[in-house]
Amino acid sequence: MYENVTQKMAQLPPDCKADKLLDSIRDEFVRSEKTIVVLDDDPTGTQTCSDVVVLTAWRVNMIVNELRQKPAILFILTNSRSLPEREAVVLTREIGYNLNEAARESGRSIIVISRSDSTLRGHFPAEVDTLAATLGMTDAVTVLVPAFIEGGRVTIDDVHYLIENEVLMPVSETPFAADVVFGYQNANLKQWVEEKTKGCISATDVRSVSLETIRLGGPQQVRDVLEACPPGSVCVVNAVSYRDLEVVVMGLLLAEKSGRQFLYRSSATLVPIRAGLESGRGFVPQKESLVSGNGSLVVVGSHVPKTTSQLNWLLSHGNHKAIEVHVPDILNAPDPETKVQAISRQTDAWLSEGNNVVIYTSRHLETGSDQEHSLAINAVVSTFLVTVVSGLTVRPMFMVAKGGITASDLATKALSVEKALVLGSIIPGVPVWQLDANSKFPGLTYVVFPGNVGDETALEVACTTLGR
Repeated sequence: MYENVTQKMAQLPPDCKADKLLDSIRDEFVRSEKTIVVLDDDPTGTQTCSDVVVLTAWRVNMIVNELRQKPAILFILTNSRSLPEREAVVLTREIGYNLNEAARESGRSIIVISRSDSTLRGHFPAEVDTLAATLGMTDAVTVLVPAFIEGGRVTIDDVHYLIENEVLMPVSETPFAADVVFGYQNANLKQWVEEKTKGCISATDVRSVSLETIRLGGPQQVRDVLEACPPGSVCVVNAVSYRDLEVVVMGLLLAEKSGRQFLYRSSATLVPIRAGLESGRGFVPQKESLVSGNGSLVVVGSHVPKTTSQLNWLLSHGNHKAIEVHVPDILNAPDPETKVQAISRQTDAWLSEGNNVVIYTSRHLETGSDQEHSLAINAVVSTFLVTVVSGLTVRPMFMVAKGGITASDLATKALSVEKALVLGSIIPGVPVWQLDANSKFPGLTYVVFPGNVGDETALEVACTTLGR
């Protein structure tokens, strides 16, 4: 039996009453003259920020140019969740070396956050271990913060939950835990670390910052817990509110003053708070910015059940011409180019006539014999969608990409995006980008819609809001 959210929250100590914590964090952060560099394993990590730049390439000169602007936060989209682990490690090592060089050339100190999925999917501990080695931070404590307040992911008593229908569901009992590539058995984060490290780190060796420490002890007691963590260890952070994370960040700042180093593996919620900023403001589209006689385009690649229910709602309640991409046909086709061209031409025709279009993959998830085979299947499907969008000649009024890896591949490979500006969120947890002048459709409003965010109406609501 799952616990009722309201009842469970009532059993917790009240939020810490410290005044103006976010202001104090911001003051400390500004004085540090540092930039938070977020390595995002898919583009949904921008979902809590606004007015920040995201790079989809990591050449040293690109990073240097951004760091010289002295931003509080800079995102680098790695899309490593789409790669096998060994390739993700090579990629992370390359970015780490480039970050070192860019920090040296720009004279700007950096704080690195490895942003990953709030439902625990991703290359852990491989990416964090590689960063620690590359950045010379092998003694750093890895701070594990998967709480994603905007999306109803909270951590209580070291157990990570998803709030669904007013109950607390351990994430190990959700469809995300059954992911064919990044599946897991444990919602208790100490046990999850042991599972993911294949026993190299025992659950008993994982430290944690409890809600009691956060809410009753405040930043000073959080600092004490963090300073007691052995070098190179992992520390789990419990949190159910923004205030919990503000207290933790202040405790981290106090611990850093004593010389301790920290690497972060977190969801998106922590990112702005670490800089003393509010979570990203909502994006309100201006009519003049979206004036177009063309229709809009939605591309759906995610297969999680939440995405399927949102797609079904959009198809039944929206006003979209639909094209289903039958995945088995793609996998078995010796030359899918004819089908690609047909879909591109049809989409162009509908868009130019003012019709809204949704292209979606068939809903049965095709899996391989092992993780790498499954990733290879995903890559074939992604390449098909990329080729379809690459072939478009008609600019959509706006574009929505559903699923993190789908959104990344379409942005970088189909739309040739190397830089974008995060405008804010169209609905909580769903960021809107403005593509740069060198992309296929300069200035296009591009919605990065995570697969696991929102209720069944969310996709249709986002499209309706943008299409007003």
